[in-house]
Amino acid sequence: MATSAPKTRTIWPYAIVMTFVLFAGYIGYMVQQAMRTSVDLVSPDYYQQELRYQQQMETVARTAALPAPVKLEHDAAAHRLTLQLPAELTTQTVQGQLHFFRPSDQKLDFSLPLQPVDGVQQINTGQMKAGYWRVRLDFTAGGQAYFLERNITLTD
Repeated sequence: MATSAPKTRTIWPYAIVMTFVLFAGYIGYMVQQAMRTSVDLVSPDYYQQELRYQQQMETVARTAALPAPVKLEHDAAAHRLTLQLPAELTTQTVQGQLHFFRPSDQKLDFSLPLQPVDGVQQINTGQMKAGYWRVRLDFTAGGQAYFLERNITLTD
């Protein structure tokens, strides 16, 4: 008489089925979480922001289209920043602000009123801290808005 060897059961079919069940459960959970998540990619005042951005782009384009450029030059030796408006704008009433931004230290930011004499305004940079500055000129002349931004580096 021949004895038969006992059959050994393998766990592999159960492991494979359990892996698929766990994976399907995980995917179901992730889909449920994704459906519950609110996705607000647009701010509540999106249209107002878009209009302001469009106006800013038109202002920059208008400044670039001037017959002569707005000049903003730094003379390091004299510690002076010279702003010169085109001759076409000197006959009009010009109002605006010069904004000085220091990216590395917000406490150093300041603004000055635009007060050109014959289209030229000079600013003393001797009291300003040396380093990188962003200068923004925002002004109106003849009812039209203009904008210019320049980066300067002041040295001791």
